[in-house]
Amino acid sequence: MAAAPIAQRVFITGASSGLGAALARAYAQQGAILGLVARRRELLGELVASLPNSVAHQIYVLDVTDHAALRAAAQHFLAGGAVDVVIANAGISHGTLTEHGADLAVFQRIVDTNLIATVATFAPFIAAMTAQVQGGRAAPRLVGIGSVAGIRGLPGAGAYSASKAAVISYCEALRVELRGRGIGVVTIAPGYIATPMTDHNSYRMPFLMPADSFARKAIAAIAVGSSYCVLPWQMGVVAKMLRLLPDAVYDRLFAHAPRKARSAP
Repeated sequence: MAAAPIAQRVFITGASSGLGAALARAYAQQGAILGLVARRRELLGELVASLPNSVAHQIYVLDVTDHAALRAAAQHFLAGGAVDVVIANAGISHGTLTEHGADLAVFQRIVDTNLIATVATFAPFIAAMTAQVQGGRAAPRLVGIGSVAGIRGLPGAGAYSASKAAVISYCEALRVELRGRGIGVVTIAPGYIATPMTDHNSYRMPFLMPADSFARKAIAAIAVGSSYCVLPWQMGVVAKMLRLLPDAVYDRLFAHAPRKARSAP
């Protein structure tokens, strides 16, 4: 009789809603055992209760900018066995304007959550994943969530665009660093996905994609080890076109683009 396949073990930050919750649902449906990180205990509890094999999953209630708590959560999940996929999904978005002094703290919070917490999420797993590969475990994956907003700077969203551009570049650097160790680094760059984050946008969002569809396609890209994947694919075409635009043309086109509301007074 053939041995039963080994269940994947997957660690996801920002798991209480939006992309993180959709990824958790999709992985759980595949039989994965999850470690789920978020700040909101009630939402995490509701999510886990709705998942198949709910008693097998672990929840960690913390803010990803608390690096000591994040490391402790990672170590606890690692103690339960090899980890196959780590998704640094936690992220926030607010409109920001450099001219407003009150926005400096918002810039800092966005960069700390979107970029620095990605580094802090991955760091505790690298040595363990290296050992896993040496022991014959299939290649594990570290997954960073970038954004199409990181391809070019969006007016009124300087902090968010900068943080996501940095995530894309950081994951590229890490991918090359870890190439010889058998650890894959995957960057997923979402366009507009229907989540609580985009619910507040008052402007038209082209190619808006349901979160569950995003999760299925993202998991497929992670499984094959894609280095970089834009979802939906139509936004990948748009992103390439934007990247190729001369600065003068881009500036003129986006000078009056709709902007996300500021959160600071």
